[in-house]
Amino acid sequence: MPLLSRTRPTPLEGIDLVLADLDGVVYAGDGALPYAVDSLNRAAEGRRLGYITNNASRRDTVVAAHLRELGLRTEPGDVVTSPQAAVRLLTDRIPAGSTVLVVGGDGLVFELERAGYRVTRSADDAPAAVVQGFAPEVGWAQLAEAAYALATPEDEGGIPWIATNTDWTIPQSRGIAPGNGTLVSAVHTAVGRLAVVAGKPERPIFDEAVARFGARRPLFIGDRLDTDIAGAHAAGIPSVLVLTGIDRPKHVLAAPKHSQPTFIVGDLRELHEPYPDVVSRGDVTTVGSAAVRIDGPDVRIVAEGERPIDLVRAGAAAIWGTGRAIYGFRVPERLYADPFHRP
Repeated sequence: MPLLSRTRPTPLEGIDLVLADLDGVVYAGDGALPYAVDSLNRAAEGRRLGYITNNASRRDTVVAAHLRELGLRTEPGDVVTSPQAAVRLLTDRIPAGSTVLVVGGDGLVFELERAGYRVTRSADDAPAAVVQGFAPEVGWAQLAEAAYALATPEDEGGIPWIATNTDWTIPQSRGIAPGNGTLVSAVHTAVGRLAVVAGKPERPIFDEAVARFGARRPLFIGDRLDTDIAGAHAAGIPSVLVLTGIDRPKHVLAAPKHSQPTFIVGDLRELHEPYPDVVSRGDVTTVGSAAVRIDGPDVRIVAEGERPIDLVRAGAAAIWGTGRAIYGFRVPERLYADPFHRP
């Protein structure tokens, strides 16, 4: 029988700042995800609570108001947005007061105008830069204006292009919808250039958050490995992946080293539960009462355990511990079964 793993303090132990993503962590569409609000309010007892969002379509004031409607005690200064990170990058590239072509919505326009830039929607106004972010109303005409403005490569005298984020998808109440990454890709296809990215998984948005709150021991919660967890890893911040949004157990098992979270939870209630240690004995990895064995190219379930989340944790730790890519294994379907809530 495998050695049962021990438990250690909760993921919140010793943390002075909890930073949470929004879409897929706090809400999907307009509605709160199960257990998220109560769990985050509880997490805010004795520590700061802030939010980081790649969604560029809304102002921080609007996001804070939405969170308050859901039951979270939130002020605009608690919300760090990708447009704010984009402005941070822009100030190093063009003079104050310059004209900027915007592809996106009110949240992006607001931050640029607050920083003193003149906003245009037309390439004919000779913009000094293009800043692109998500908004539901973005269509062909806005993308075309960006392409016209970006026709000349930057190293040949062209203007800078900053994208607030490149998330391929965004959770909505009706399902998973295309995100800003698809819109940025459309412009890239037209002009053959790459945008500089301000939001996750790049550091500017994390650096802005940590500096704003004066944190020494932050923890970041996200639902995406490629943006949330990879970004926290790049910024040197421990992370929690919650399985209420985009990425599923099969993605967790396949996560490359730079996208492996510190903690994996089924929902945010587990922030307040003791987190089981990973115990390895020979070729068997145990988490809680779940155990997984690596047998050459085969991943075998030794014990499913009492909790599905512990089986995911054990399988991920076992596979990650080999340093081998997921395509080198035969993985039983039961290991990536998905009983966890998602939009």
